[in-house]
Amino acid sequence: MIGKEELKLVQEWDKTFPKSEKVAHSKVTFVNRYGITLAADMYVPKDAEGKLPAIAVCGPFGAVKEQCSGFYAQTMAERGFVTIAFDPSFTGESGGNVRYMASPDINTEDFMAAVDFLSLNDKVDPDRIGIIGICGWGGMAINTAALDTRIKATVASTMYDMTRVSANGYFDAEDSEEARYEKRKAMCAQRLEDLKNGEYKSGGGVPEIVPDDAPQFLRDYHDYYKTGRGYHARSLNSNEGWNVIGTESFMNQPILKYSNEIRSAVLVVHGDAAHSCYFGKDAYANMTKDSRYTDNKELLLIPGANHTDLYDGGDKGYIPFDKLENFFTEYLK
Repeated sequence: MIGKEELKLVQEWDKTFPKSEKVAHSKVTFVNRYGITLAADMYVPKDAEGKLPAIAVCGPFGAVKEQCSGFYAQTMAERGFVTIAFDPSFTGESGGNVRYMASPDINTEDFMAAVDFLSLNDKVDPDRIGIIGICGWGGMAINTAALDTRIKATVASTMYDMTRVSANGYFDAEDSEEARYEKRKAMCAQRLEDLKNGEYKSGGGVPEIVPDDAPQFLRDYHDYYKTGRGYHARSLNSNEGWNVIGTESFMNQPILKYSNEIRSAVLVVHGDAAHSCYFGKDAYANMTKDSRYTDNKELLLIPGANHTDLYDGGDKGYIPFDKLENFFTEYLK
């Protein structure tokens, strides 16, 4: 029997962006194949008639649907799509008996469960469904597109490959067997400490005070997650972060192995000033290498945009929503 957890959902508007008068908003829930109930915000164009194309949105990694994913979802709904922005398993308003854990498998399933929900929704044309993944969920979106043949179009915006950065560190600076062994050793020790203490140790979110010698991308994260621009009380990145062992399995499970077998359309969007741009460039290169399906793949670099500029548009409206609308209109037809 497939059943839902009973979730406590906030009904008042508590997003980091203004509510649009052009769309109808509601809270919805759905279940993934692990029995975890996911919470989502659903956005429907107010003038909608008939069955519409739909988009599921998630990310960034460690954020909640009240932040960037909701902003993307609401904006795309204003442009004629039924959309949902959901909290992944173990985070935000979604279910899961432990909190602040992540899994390449379960999180890919979260996206597929969102496609399940949209496919069965009366407002949606099940043959016209796409997904958008932001930051670490950009990598998850590509992984999902490689597995889920129902997805007709995918956007990976300012993406991370969380398995690569977990195994190799930033800019692949820790890409060695020795470095990975030390990480694994530390994780194994932490598992026992957590069990002895009866609780999982938090890894910490974005710091309250950024050190003077911090890299610019940490300052960019702080400017989004720790200020009125993007802070949210349920966001891991705005608060205590993932558990230390929360992303342990990412070190050993590369997610983009079969990306060059994706037949559906994929658009990779990245700021050319982002520290993470190498993830997007390499993902596109790997997706098109030795592939028979390159005609509908595209890499779009946004001049001057850093990583978090594609969270909410930054100070110059960097998110190319016109491009996203045209992309989904073309491939969800």
